[in-house]
Amino acid sequence: MNNFCCGAGGGAWAMPYDAERIYYGRVKAEQIIDTKAKMVIAPCHNCRDQIMKGLTKEFDLDIETKYLWELVADSLVIDPWTEEEIKNANELRDAQYERDEIDLDEGW
Repeated sequence: MNNFCCGAGGGAWAMPYDAERIYYGRVKAEQIIDTKAKMVIAPCHNCRDQIMKGLTKEFDLDIETKYLWELVADSLVIDPWTEEEIKNANELRDAQYERDEIDLDEGW
């Protein structure tokens, strides 16, 4: 709600309009500062580059900037189980099989 453009859209990031891009991005920088966010998720490459490479430097923002897909990918990383966790999971599985009278060697 009341979210403003980062200032890099419409080709501004790729064109030699650095001063204008930073000027129009000041509102976005102020919004980020006001939220005290530690991470900003950018919807497009222009936004990501403007926030990460432009606004962060110009306005001394202490944030991490990611694409939405990066956030999703990072969330999918699962640390491998330890031997103890595997042993506990197998014991729980075996107890459930016994409780439900399941014999995998019997077949269907």
